[in-house]
Amino acid sequence: MGFEATYADFSVDPTRLANSEVRLHGARFAGSHVALSAGGSVTLDFEVEDPEDVPQATLTVTALVSRLGSDLGYAPMDVLVQGEVVAEDLTVPGGGDLPHDNVFAVPGRLLKPGANRLEIRSSAKSGSMLWLYRITLDPVRERGRSERARVAEAARDSVFTYRTELRPAHAASASWRAAPRLLFHIDRDEHSLPAQLGWRGEDGAESAISFQSTMSDFHGVYRAADGTAYEYRGRLTDRRPFSDDAENLSASPLHRFHTEEGWGGGWHTSHELRLLVDDGGAPVERVTWRDQRGDSGVVVLHAAASEVEVTGVEASDEFEDGGEGADNLLEDERGKWLTFEETAHLDFTLARPAAVASYSLTSANDFAERDPRDWTLLGSHDGHTWTPLDTRRDEKFTERFQTRAFHLRSTARAYRHYRLDITRNSGGTEVQLARVRFAEAPAGQAFTGYYQRWNEGPIGYRGTPVAAPSATLPTAPRVASELQAAVASLSETAQTLAALAEHLRKH
Repeated sequence: MGFEATYADFSVDPTRLANSEVRLHGARFAGSHVALSAGGSVTLDFEVEDPEDVPQATLTVTALVSRLGSDLGYAPMDVLVQGEVVAEDLTVPGGGDLPHDNVFAVPGRLLKPGANRLEIRSSAKSGSMLWLYRITLDPVRERGRSERARVAEAARDSVFTYRTELRPAHAASASWRAAPRLLFHIDRDEHSLPAQLGWRGEDGAESAISFQSTMSDFHGVYRAADGTAYEYRGRLTDRRPFSDDAENLSASPLHRFHTEEGWGGGWHTSHELRLLVDDGGAPVERVTWRDQRGDSGVVVLHAAASEVEVTGVEASDEFEDGGEGADNLLEDERGKWLTFEETAHLDFTLARPAAVASYSLTSANDFAERDPRDWTLLGSHDGHTWTPLDTRRDEKFTERFQTRAFHLRSTARAYRHYRLDITRNSGGTEVQLARVRFAEAPAGQAFTGYYQRWNEGPIGYRGTPVAAPSATLPTAPRVASELQAAVASLSETAQTLAALAEHLRKH
């Protein structure tokens, strides 16, 4: 392999390093880069294990020359390895806002086993500053390895805070004014930093921003809830790795989702998604992003109702000989339950007591006159004493296999048993249904969206909330048994001490 991934990332303080040590002369850290004055230098010491495996190395120096007033600026750069010149008086483009990647071939003969030295110098003739953003060095056959390692390491610091400012759109002469801080965290566990980010709040306010590659600054647009448009910019003030404490940084909720990607005709488990965007306004309802690899995604948040597991159902009557029993109501196939009565009731037993917030009924395959028209939903703790929860009158199904959801007007208590008491059908002499489902109150927020890798087409993307961890407390019987065990242990110890005392007394 020759040598390990080698880089110096000056976009953060302290400098992020791999297989290297850095010394500065006539240079200083300036927020997102190291600024070299005329004659200043940055020295990078790195280790090479076996130079025989490295016929040539690829050196990338990401740099920019600062302006001189309205001029482009001038700060030629020298590059030396082991004191030998690789490039001299290289004129780095100046006057822009984005740094440039300058790529050099380092002859393998300049490398030696053990300690090696790379030096970047700003010419003594420089009239402006040379800004260094990062340095990477790789064996020529593994070009890009160090940059990938740098990005993966940088992506671990994925909680960002920015000081922000606004000014009215189309008013370049207007002053910037302070705006609320922006705090965000987006992580699909793919070790990639965002390049662009957009979001919409529940009040209708919208933002779209783009970041410097170093994440030090962003620029974009903000449209307030009343429709007023502003330019929007920010400067990085804090960056840290994600931890559970990150939830305490913001008044807005941190969303954690189990996700699935839709492709090949089915849904497939994907990475957990963590999402937090707090701009000081209303909670977000939509987030879009593109990362520095070109992958992009969109999520639209919505309430997530949790379907309740039903373990059994009994009907007052059913056409069991025709395969149209009540058990079909719990299946996803297009079967049905049928009774040759004009009224009927269905008793459902849940896997656990649940406070049902809504339920859904699906009409069967034929004869609309068999559809339920009037009914009452009741709840019971023991399956004997019933409490009315929801009553419907003159309901209609307009299609076959139509699913209709019915929401309780107030959240019910948690019951283990639920009864659907059908008191009138739609004019026939039988009653039938295809499916019945129950759902608890919304258990957080889910999302629907899409995801697109840079060289592929868009695919479906959806998520359900990860349950918040909760402490498990010992039950009362367990506490009692543990106390009994402790008392027994103390009693046994007391008996042992008493026996020992008696033995000492006799001897």
